[in-house]
Amino acid sequence: MLGRDPEESRRAATPLEALYDLTFAAAFGIAAGQFAHYLAIDHARTAVAGFVFATFAICWAWVNYSWFASAYDTDDWVCRLFTMMQMVGVIVLALGLQQMFASIDHGKSLHNEVMVAGYVVMRVAMVFLWARAARDDPARRRVAQTYIATISVSQVGWVLLVVAHFPVAITMAVAVLVLLVELTGPIVAERKKGRGGTPWHPHHIAERYGLLVIITLGEGVIGTVTALDAVVNGPAGWSVAAALVAIAGIGLTFGIWWMYFAIPFGEVLHAKRARAFSFGYGHLPIFAGIAATGGGLRVAAEYLEHRTALGPVATVLSVAIPVAVVTLALYAVWSMVISERDPFHVCLLAVTGAVLLLSVLLASWGVSMAVCLVVVACAPIVTVVGYETIGHRHLADALERAGVIEPS
Repeated sequence: MLGRDPEESRRAATPLEALYDLTFAAAFGIAAGQFAHYLAIDHARTAVAGFVFATFAICWAWVNYSWFASAYDTDDWVCRLFTMMQMVGVIVLALGLQQMFASIDHGKSLHNEVMVAGYVVMRVAMVFLWARAARDDPARRRVAQTYIATISVSQVGWVLLVVAHFPVAITMAVAVLVLLVELTGPIVAERKKGRGGTPWHPHHIAERYGLLVIITLGEGVIGTVTALDAVVNGPAGWSVAAALVAIAGIGLTFGIWWMYFAIPFGEVLHAKRARAFSFGYGHLPIFAGIAATGGGLRVAAEYLEHRTALGPVATVLSVAIPVAVVTLALYAVWSMVISERDPFHVCLLAVTGAVLLLSVLLASWGVSMAVCLVVVACAPIVTVVGYETIGHRHLADALERAGVIEPS
């Protein structure tokens, strides 16, 4: 396990990585389902707090493994078995999400014991793999040892929080300190002078993040279909409103996909490896926003069945706000990795915001919720049309100024 070649040509995600990602599809589905459930009963605080906590835990588990695999994946029997072990940990984590949401709703103490147990399983596997890298790759031994130390310290912190049984507010405050260890560990390991960094592959990492975007977008499709199934197969059957919600769900999913893949992140990371943390950490709200969009679509379907305490405005907001988060986060990541602010992007964001605001205003004026969702689905189209008309020239110019591509 000497490390992969970061200049390796035609490096692509492996079938093992694709299999690993399927466990995250299940985890995102459960998180979005719980988010939708608590929104539908008008427990917004529980929905938002639980969802943020859940999506960070899910995404961070994926990030830990994916960057390691980009640098050290040897695809031998040891890596395969310990990847399977991490998949078990992800499933355990997912099974603990419902308990965690319920404990936040009750407001006494945070019950994330099952989630922490899942992380223990994953972290044992990760520490073993990093120890193997430390043994086999002397040039980067101190990097691997730093990862081992920070992963172990943060995991001990999570276990202690479970044992202590603090009230939710105190638990969240202490959890912030543990999260700081989680987030700063990789920065210390990769950037401290004299240690060098792990040999992650820029195009491989960009592909892996793109694949998780697709996995997360699947929640929008599955959430729409699953939720609408109860509507169209119920007494009312198909209706114009149900059809519009279906169109809005698929339209949003396709629009976000198109918007995300308009940006060549692989080429940028290849030229700007130092921007890895802006890219990697900046994607966390993107993943969360996409999953929340799927959850919001579930709320919309529940509204059609008259099974929600929310009115039309709140229902539209449950979709519009996540779409706004995705759009803002995507433009922010692009600005950070390219180190440039494009006035054209500001215009696109302004028009996108106007479309989302219009959808909420229409709902407040009594327009059908389903029609308002179709308006929300037009928000990503602003970026798509912008890039397919003149935005590609702005993109090419920005890549030239950043030294990513040669001047034409």
